[in-house]
Amino acid sequence: MNPHISLPRPVGGPSNFGSTAPAAQSSGIRMPRFFKRLFKFPQMDFEMAIWEMTSLIIAPKKVFRSIYYHKQTKNTWHRPDPSFTYLLSGFLILTGAAWGTAYGKGVGATLHIMLSFIFLHFVLLSLALATISYFVVGRLLGPGVKGLPGRRRQGLFNMESGEGREELEFGYCWDVAIRAFVPIWVFLYVVQFLLMPVVATNHWLSLLVGNTLYLLALNYYFIITFLGYNALPFLHHTELLLAPIAVCTILWFASLFGLNLPKHLAPVLWAGAKLRKDV
Repeated sequence: MNPHISLPRPVGGPSNFGSTAPAAQSSGIRMPRFFKRLFKFPQMDFEMAIWEMTSLIIAPKKVFRSIYYHKQTKNTWHRPDPSFTYLLSGFLILTGAAWGTAYGKGVGATLHIMLSFIFLHFVLLSLALATISYFVVGRLLGPGVKGLPGRRRQGLFNMESGEGREELEFGYCWDVAIRAFVPIWVFLYVVQFLLMPVVATNHWLSLLVGNTLYLLALNYYFIITFLGYNALPFLHHTELLLAPIAVCTILWFASLFGLNLPKHLAPVLWAGAKLRKDV
């Protein structure tokens, strides 16, 4: 008699790759993919994150061109992959160590600067700005309305939209916020550190160079933010997100008459450490 091998009975219905268990779906609870993949390092696309980080300075518009493909394949606008967050955090650790070694007082101050760069400057600030954008952009520039205000209902992380309905995701706001932080890191954490011997002098040229770094960083931030939300087809009047550029430019011009921004806003000062020499 031939042996009969029976296949195991499926438990919980059909397979749902990349989603939560059916029990969670039936109860209306679904864990965001971002948190599910938080510590699955082999599944993270660090190569893509490096390409995005480079393109955000050279050609930022290219970064948001792939969201349509991601929407069609994953049914969500945001990328549930924390590789970009980890990569930028790693670079902030390196720059924090450099700032602390050059200007901090001891190992404790250096460690404090490194942790402040990651959790206070990057994570907390990006989370706050993503939250503000989630409510402000979703409310004022939302879909279905030609003028202002827009729709008042937004999704959070996962989109189970009805037919013909598009909503702003908090996860996408987070994606835009952390990617817009890249020029902040480049100009204020890297370039400013390299030019600190020039910026720290009392000449007018140092004031011009230092304040211009802040102008470039902030204007780049608002440009990337605009490009991120402008890529969503259901948002209207996204050009309003470029308005802060004019304000920053006017303030930059006014600051050239004696307000040295690096002296008051340098990241190492913000972290709570003292420069070893008078800036």
